[in-house]
Amino acid sequence: MLTRYARKDVTWVDCVSPSSAEVRSLIQEFGIDPLIAEELLLPSYKSKVEQRSDHLYVILHFPVLHGAHRHPEQEIDFLIGKNFLITTRYENVDPLHSFAKAFEVEEVLGRDSTTTHGGHLFVSMTQNLYQALLNECDTLRKRLWNIEEHIFRGDERRMVAQLSQVGRNIHDFRQSLAPHNEMLLSFDPAGTRMFGPEFSYHVRSLTNAYNRVERVLTGLHDSLGELRETNNSLLSTKQNEIMKTLTIMAFVTFPLTLISSVFGMNTSYLPIVGLSGDFWMVIGMMMVLAASFFVYFRHKGWL
Repeated sequence: MLTRYARKDVTWVDCVSPSSAEVRSLIQEFGIDPLIAEELLLPSYKSKVEQRSDHLYVILHFPVLHGAHRHPEQEIDFLIGKNFLITTRYENVDPLHSFAKAFEVEEVLGRDSTTTHGGHLFVSMTQNLYQALLNECDTLRKRLWNIEEHIFRGDERRMVAQLSQVGRNIHDFRQSLAPHNEMLLSFDPAGTRMFGPEFSYHVRSLTNAYNRVERVLTGLHDSLGELRETNNSLLSTKQNEIMKTLTIMAFVTFPLTLISSVFGMNTSYLPIVGLSGDFWMVIGMMMVLAASFFVYFRHKGWL
């Protein structure tokens, strides 16, 4: 499906899982290199920046923003020309939808725009995508705050799974964005040759937007590590306390069990057994022994 937007002399064509016929129409209209046109039909698993004749071909993968998807990232192909930008994607990308709405509103209102060629439109669109990632990072930060509250309320065991889920999200974000720095470095000289020296300023602003996302993700990763270590320490301390209590109980009850077993032996002679109040004597011995153990444990600081 092709959706077309226009602002002054710049045209944006948004393609969602385009068909062969739709790609052929784009070849004829914009003079696209047939080799690149073939790549628009199928997803690519590698990011890249290529310059072909009078247009640039950029493939970037972005982390999936909230929602159920089979893959942790989404591919967007950008074909950048002097007076056009073609984006190709294979599933819905919410930030692009929002960008399209804003693009249409500005056109209807007739607002002045600094978008004079496809390079400007690419920079503006990609900055919008990075801003969406920053918003998603805010959501992850709030989840970490919520997990922190539950950890110190004594819910350490359930937070193990929650920390793992947030950790997986942060890992997927960082993995998807890892190639972006290299791609932007490659895009800078290619874009400058195509659109002039002043375009380097816009690429630097785009690189700064990426760096902001990377710094926030690094901070989230560090916070996750601290919370995970704290949660594991509290969980380990609680488990150690339980084990200590069980060990002390076993240490106390073992000799008492031994005494009761001795006096339960079926022999011809047992001391105390047969005397008046023999039951209470045995119970008294066991109580005194148990009390002695507790006093000893208290003296050692084990209780």
